[in-house]
Order: sequence, then C-alpha cells, then structure tokens
Amino acid sequence: MSEAFDLILTGGTVAAPGGLAETDVGMRDGRIAMIGDLSGGPAAETIDCSGLHVLPGVIDSQVHFREPGPEHKEDFGTGTAAAALGGVTAVFEMPNTSPATITAADLADKAQRAKGRAWVDMAFFVGATAENAESLGALERLPSCAGVKMFMGSSTGDLLVADDAGVAQVLANGSRRMAVHCEDERRLRDRFTIVEGGAEPSQHADWRDVDSAVIATRRLLALAEGVKRRVHVLHVSTADEMMLLRDHRDLATVEVTPQHLTLAAPECYELLETFAQMNPPIRDDSHRRALWQAVAAGIVDCVGSDHAPHTREEKKRPYPNTPSGMPGVQTLVPVMLEHVARGRISLERFIDLTSAGPARIYGIAGRGRIAVGYGAHLTVVDLKHQRMITNQWIASRCGWTPFDGMRCTGWPMITVVGGRVVMREGQLLGEPSGEAVRFMECL
Repeated sequence: MSEAFDLILTGGTVAAPGGLAETDVGMRDGRIAMIGDLSGGPAAETIDCSGLHVLPGVIDSQVHFREPGPEHKEDFGTGTAAAALGGVTAVFEMPNTSPATITAADLADKAQRAKGRAWVDMAFFVGATAENAESLGALERLPSCAGVKMFMGSSTGDLLVADDAGVAQVLANGSRRMAVHCEDERRLRDRFTIVEGGAEPSQHADWRDVDSAVIATRRLLALAEGVKRRVHVLHVSTADEMMLLRDHRDLATVEVTPQHLTLAAPECYELLETFAQMNPPIRDDSHRRALWQAVAAGIVDCVGSDHAPHTREEKKRPYPNTPSGMPGVQTLVPVMLEHVARGRISLERFIDLTSAGPARIYGIAGRGRIAVGYGAHLTVVDLKHQRMITNQWIASRCGWTPFDGMRCTGWPMITVVGGRVVMREGQLLGEPSGEAVRFMECL
C-alpha cells in the first residue's frame, strides 16, 4: 500500500463481491485498486462515508438528451449534470434527435459534442431505418455506440420500422443485443380517431392501448426468434407483455421505468394531465402491480428512466397536440430508493436493476460491480436521508418533474465517475470530463 491512491472512500457500507461490508475502497488511475482496511493509507483525497452505502455506479441505459436538434429542451451539458446530481454515473443516449443518429458521421458528431461537456460517461444508440439496415452490423461496433435502437411504433422523432419485412431485415443485420420500442404502428394509426380533434389526457392510454404494445412485442419475439437475434424490450408497461416475455428469457431482456412502477392511471392524469403523457402510456394499477410481480420474479432485467424532457409550454398544449415524454434521469435513484425503503425491492435488487443488470444486458466493460480492476464508478447513497423531490432541484433544461412533491427516503450523496468525485451533497464538482462507455464486443 506504499503507492498513493487518488481517492479513498472510508467507513461506508460497500456492496462488495462478497456482500455488504463496512470497509474502504481505494481508487487509482480511474480504477478500483483495493477494497479493505485502508486506514491511514496515502491518498490525494479521502472521504469519510460513515453511515452511507457505497454502490456500483448507477447506469441509466435510456435517456433522450435532444442534441442535436431541439436543444431548448435539453443538451448534453444539462442532461449529464442532472444525471450526476441524481447519482447516475453513465447514460445511454437515444437516436431520435434532429437529425436522427443513423450514420457513422452522426455518431461521431454526438461523441464530439459531448466531449468536455458531459459530467458522466456516455454511449449513443444508432437508430434503425429501412435505409441503413444493411450497415447496422458495422455501425453497432463503432466506438461509443451502445447498440441499435428500433422503433416499431411512432413516438418522438421520425425513426420508424413498422412492417414485418423491415423489422426482420433490421434484426438480421448485426449481432449485439438490440433495444426496441414495442408499439404496433398500424394499430396506433387505426385508433388515433379516439383522440383526434381533442380529448382528455387520460385517453392517451385508450389510444395507445394494451394491445398496441402486446401485438408489437409478440411480433418482435417471433421475428427475433427466426433470426436468433437477442433483443431488449424497452419500457414494458403491461401485464400481458410480461407473460410473453417470461417465456422468452433466452432471447429477450426486459426494462421497466420508475414512472410505470410508481404512477398509475387514472390518478396520474387527474393530477398531472398532459405532464403524465409518455409512450407507452402510464396504465392502471393492475398493470403496475404486474410490473412489480415481474420485478420480484426476476423477469425484469433493468430499470431505465426513459428521460424525455419537453418544456412546460409544450406540455401545456391541448391534448393530443402535446409531446410525449417526461424527465427522469435525475430522479431515478431517489424514486427507486423510496421503493427500497418501502420494502418493494431489496437494496441488492436495486443494484441489479440499475448497475449489474445494464452491464450484463449490453456487455459493458468494467462496470456493474465494485471489484478490483473494475472502473471506479460509484454511487454513494444515504438510505436514511429523507428529502422531497421538487421542480427546483431539477437540473434538466425543462425544469420540472412528474415526481414534484414526492418525499423519498434514500438519496444520492456522492457520484464518482472514473475515480473523480463529480457530485457531493448536491453540488457539482470540478469540470465535466465524462468519457465514452466501453463494451466487451467492441474491444
């Protein structure tokens, strides 16, 4: 232990490979160098974490930071600041920007834009289209690429692969696990008359109904099985989909969002109106309970925020002329820790859903565990700290959250990215120096 550490976290309860233990973590050159008693060890910085839990760095594998394009809603600087303040150490950014991320040049442009502005590490999805389908295998292996994202139903932006032939073609090109938004475009178009010309926000879930999601997910599973392609079904919102996905564990992994686990219709629409509008919609409590049952059964592999900010002015338009989506990257950790406090999940399951799970799904290199040799990416939380989520706390450019007024037990206190403390007790520290997330299949 003669060589000095860059940073030591002492006295915290560490989620180490052997289980939770009160111990120290020493970091050097961006990696975890030692776990154990480091009392008196030389270090450039030492932080006392007594009373805190030191967890593997949280990974939010679904965010929309809007850059390039509608940057009045968000950009890489504000989005990653929100992530760091919320205890998130890495984010995967979605391709439905303007222009959409569909070429190597688009991907390189995003990576260059994020350099020197990102507070946390980043990776970027390439969007699937009929035009770029044959090049997806090469695109998915470029540096900083999280993989391919396919929209089977229209949402924000113009990325869409709706028919079976197109979906099959996209699935057949490439080998990494593909992320998919499952809503059936034909059914969405047929049912738009339900809300066309004006409707109550609660009818969003009638238009984009359960069958819209189930039909698309069933189609995806059949087509993916045909070409033996691994898929990741994003923001699953229905009990019916969970029954399908339960029987395809060899093929498909599953994401849920904190919004679908926490909010329920009709109450959320009565309280939030169009601010509760997202795709797929928030559904009634029977579906929320089914999602929790799937979490308990191990069917759910990860939690992603689907952070999708819009301005208040945009969300206040008459429905359905309102954009779908809500911010979530900054609130993911406190909302899920509130569920830990209420006994809905264990702390170990929280770690699996927010860190180990994303690392396993996407084959992320050096993340998902606190282990010697792994990257020094840590989320330090106070499981007893009680605090209310407020719009004023939100760093996202949109300036609001659907969880405004929610009191949480459990709060992110320190965010460590690559051995650097980027957030401590609600303050961003240093300069933004996030790097590209690395993937095993791309090394």
